[in-house]
Amino acid sequence: MVIQTMWKDRLSLADLKGEAGKVLLRRIKILETIGCGLLRFAVPAPEDAEAIGELAYRVSLPICADIHFDYKIALRCLDFPIAKLRINPGNIGNRRRVEKVVSKAAARNIPIRIGVNAGSLPGHLQEKMNKGLNRAEAMVLAAQEELALFEELKFVNTTLSMKASGITDTIRANRLFRTVSDIPLHIGVTEAGPLVSGTVRNTAVLLPLLSEGIGDTLRVSLSDTMENEIIAGREILNAARDMVSIPERFSINRFEDRFGNGVLLISCPRCGRACFDTINFVERWKTRLYSLDKNCTIAVMGCAVNGPGEAKDADLGVTGAGNSIMIFKQGKVIKTIRVKNDVEIDRYFEEELKKL
Repeated sequence: MVIQTMWKDRLSLADLKGEAGKVLLRRIKILETIGCGLLRFAVPAPEDAEAIGELAYRVSLPICADIHFDYKIALRCLDFPIAKLRINPGNIGNRRRVEKVVSKAAARNIPIRIGVNAGSLPGHLQEKMNKGLNRAEAMVLAAQEELALFEELKFVNTTLSMKASGITDTIRANRLFRTVSDIPLHIGVTEAGPLVSGTVRNTAVLLPLLSEGIGDTLRVSLSDTMENEIIAGREILNAARDMVSIPERFSINRFEDRFGNGVLLISCPRCGRACFDTINFVERWKTRLYSLDKNCTIAVMGCAVNGPGEAKDADLGVTGAGNSIMIFKQGKVIKTIRVKNDVEIDRYFEEELKKL
């Protein structure tokens, strides 16, 4: 199972130069260490293909080029060591242009993801929907039409995505398609929304599909950071593992080979009893914790009521009381330390974290 995300900004060659380039490469490395298996970039103009190509030479994380409308951009991207091409064959021109892209992708052994979105179905299917065809059926028909051309061209290195902003439409379309084809599916919700509502909508779609064995790659699309998209994807996969008896179905690309299930981060929501600012601590530490090559549970609790008592199974936990913090392991307090600020809290916590 490969968790994907998409770069939030347009990439240019200037972004890869100097200090800005170093910052960009460091962020991509962080995405990889927290579980990202494929990073997709929009490529809206020919000059953007040069930037994506240059980046592909510099990073170990597989890069996917997302192309709309201009088949020549797709052809140029295929000159570089990208890992995947994402196109909508229906909007990059006539059959001859699609054939050129497919032929070059085949020669370079680069897979293509065909994207079908509910909001941009072909006109003839829109007409059928006006006469009673439901949206999920229309999405599957659109997918079959696109795949038919690829099969005619004898190109089989494909994946498919069928996404809608509606929960029911997305689930139905993917379930229906799986009854007629075993082509790998990329699953998720399009235009899902901001962090909270978007995560809820994605979870509502992904959990039932994953529990039925549907889905080979996924993205939790959010109007939020790429890091939070990856973390949300990991947590949804972990939830799916709890729901079914075949955990190997949901191993996370290369990530699980190194980390097992990775860090399980639990934290209380904070209330009037709180003596420890769980919200700020989690915000400071979440990316670091999700990057750890450890299979452990970390608890961040707001007071002595919740921690260590309610987090007694945690491999490492932290809470507070007055001007002190308590660090505990497996329900036992190992240190109580008076601290002055967040810098000291982080220092003492890191000392114990390194011992795990």
